Amino acid sequence: MAFDIDMIRRVYAQFGEKVDQTRKLLNRPLTLTEKILYAHLSGQLPDQPFGRGKSYVDFAPDRVAMQDATAQMALLQFMQAGRDRVAVPSTVHCDHLIQARDGASVDLKNALDTSKEVFDFLSSVSNKYGIGFWKPGAGIIHQVVLENYAFPGGMMIGTDSHTVNAGGLGMIAIGVGGADAVDVMAGMPWELKFPKLIGVKLTGKLSGWTSAKDVILKVAGILTVKGGTGAVVEYFGEGARNLSATGKGTICNMGAEIGATTSTFGYDETMSEYLIGTNREEIAHLADGIKDHLTGDDEVYANPEKYFDQVIEINLSELEPHINGPFTPDRATPLSKFAEEVKANNWPAKLEVGLIGSCTNSSYEDISRAASVARQAVDKKLKAKAEFTITPGSEQVRYTVERDGFLNDFDKIGGVVLANACGPCIGQWARHTNDPARRNSIITSFNRNFAKRNDGNPNTHAFVASPEIVTAFAIAGDLTFNPMTDTLVNESGQAVKLDEPAGLQMPPKGFDVKDAGYQAPAADGSAIEVLVDKASERLQLLEPFAPWDGKNIIGLKLLIKAKGKCTTDHISMAGPWLRFRGHLDNISNNMLTGAVNFFNDATDKVKNQLTGEYDSVPKVQRAYKAAGIASVVVGDHNYGEGSSREHAAMEPRHLGVRVVLVKSFARIHETNLKKQGMLALTFFNEADYDKIQEDDTINLVDLESFAPEKPVVVELIHADGSKDHIKTVHTYNEQQIEWFKAGSALNLIKLHNAM
Repeated sequence: MAFDIDMIRRVYAQFGEKVDQTRKLLNRPLTLTEKILYAHLSGQLPDQPFGRGKSYVDFAPDRVAMQDATAQMALLQFMQAGRDRVAVPSTVHCDHLIQARDGASVDLKNALDTSKEVFDFLSSVSNKYGIGFWKPGAGIIHQVVLENYAFPGGMMIGTDSHTVNAGGLGMIAIGVGGADAVDVMAGMPWELKFPKLIGVKLTGKLSGWTSAKDVILKVAGILTVKGGTGAVVEYFGEGARNLSATGKGTICNMGAEIGATTSTFGYDETMSEYLIGTNREEIAHLADGIKDHLTGDDEVYANPEKYFDQVIEINLSELEPHINGPFTPDRATPLSKFAEEVKANNWPAKLEVGLIGSCTNSSYEDISRAASVARQAVDKKLKAKAEFTITPGSEQVRYTVERDGFLNDFDKIGGVVLANACGPCIGQWARHTNDPARRNSIITSFNRNFAKRNDGNPNTHAFVASPEIVTAFAIAGDLTFNPMTDTLVNESGQAVKLDEPAGLQMPPKGFDVKDAGYQAPAADGSAIEVLVDKASERLQLLEPFAPWDGKNIIGLKLLIKAKGKCTTDHISMAGPWLRFRGHLDNISNNMLTGAVNFFNDATDKVKNQLTGEYDSVPKVQRAYKAAGIASVVVGDHNYGEGSSREHAAMEPRHLGVRVVLVKSFARIHETNLKKQGMLALTFFNEADYDKIQEDDTINLVDLESFAPEKPVVVELIHADGSKDHIKTVHTYNEQQIEWFKAGSALNLIKLHNAM
């Protein structure tokens, strides 16, 4: 079934003309990224081409997707926007609130009991405002989007950083905060700085143990976690055409780990096959009709250095499997060198858990290749020595791979199938361990592996690899094992070697499912009432943030000077805190509790300048708020990398933080701060970070003249009475300054809708 087919017809009917107009404007051949972006402008073409990495541009995305954790706050905001129905096709997917513990059926039942209030709220608010609702157990948002909503040449935003997964079907799909989603659902333009372009030329063809996952693991090693910031990564070449659509999705999915705005591929035969195989034959035919517009021009790919800001070339025929980690997704090690790295770094060599699936690697192809490893292990009389779990990406995939016998293959080596949900990938994992603090190793086919990400244990060394490599390692139970060269001793005492994995891109019998888990919204939701209990611990209606009074902000206290990596997980942890995603005040009790305090190298321990005592970060901030004192958070490089978690911006705003001053921001988090009426500043001179002292009082002395490209002077008053004046810069444009003045972007939307 093709959802929103009329919308897709409209997009394709205008696409060719818009591409031709763009080609005349730029007066040169076009990349795929440029075609899609210019075809989705909100308004007319400009007189001059946009400056990459410079111009702020208003876009009109085709659709919005939200997962259940972020949808709560997004829809609580949308309820204040003054609309009866969403302006573009939108969906909610219940995938984050299901904790992995005992297996799919038990875990799903527990989630339905413990999160009933939230699921009922999301179901009713979706029903009222014309939003498609995917029930708990239906699958992970990104896999469900790829199977049902993604289409070549389209543009979508989603309230999850891995929305970029849809690039596997040739979309420009971008992770955003909930406030951005509210803009688009309310019929407003969506703003983005026009991205730079990174081209990745793929040659050759994958073989043996190497998979699509190894492409992005290699790219992550090249670009690092911030090398793609502010850029779209466009893959092209013979090697790209040789990859399956779901393999392309895997690569795009983990592009979030290099900071990329998104990643995408040109339309080709594998995408057409996937559309047809997922009952969207009409979309494939429509795409075939404009296929030349749904990929980069030939001249671009023939001379990529002329059209991309950076070009990387990877020969898939020479690429070997990679394992990335621990503690960061860009520490890339080829399989042939991994055992040496394990020994040299004294990483725990014993593997305790192998986990496959997640939104990154849960396709039919992924599971079939991993199952082929499990099947031969049984034939060779081997069983998994490590705990082994499987997370299907959707009910459609789960039903189909069960029908085709793959889940039985995993069961025979001791594998446990978890619910069709995020689970361990986002910290929703009640891990079976008798010592939750010890040094240990796990390996996953997920995308992120920051400290404490999966199980809350900072001593867990989490590594990332393809599902087939993870399966082989789980069988061996040893990180120094190389399945390409090493043997294992089986139950009969014989030395046996695993053969190369084999899989299928698409199920020979086609996909099948009894109940995909979709709930269509009411045609008219005007009579539907959305109730939120005032006494609820999990849901809370929002109060608008106060507008700026137009004056300099003075008397601010330093709340924390964060040291080193500070992701959105450090600012607003997931795991057990997911239950409060719809209650801003309650979830604010986790604010910055994972950040490392520069002055004592401790987490969740900062100085209260009112008492001189040390306490939890949110407790100190609540004390400042009660005293009518605002505060400043200072951070290091790439502050706010990771998940698109807008709570990481809303919690500081709610508790009275007014300024976040850092060496550099991750894109989504900087935008989230702006949307919530926060002041996001960066040091003009990074060395000024060292001037911030623990007892500082901070004044913004020239904010009254706040303007685009105009630096803001920050005055530091130290405990001894001495002062420093430091220059800070920002990226606010006129529109974003209006957000700041109004108190938030949502406040401005309400004003527009009230006119």
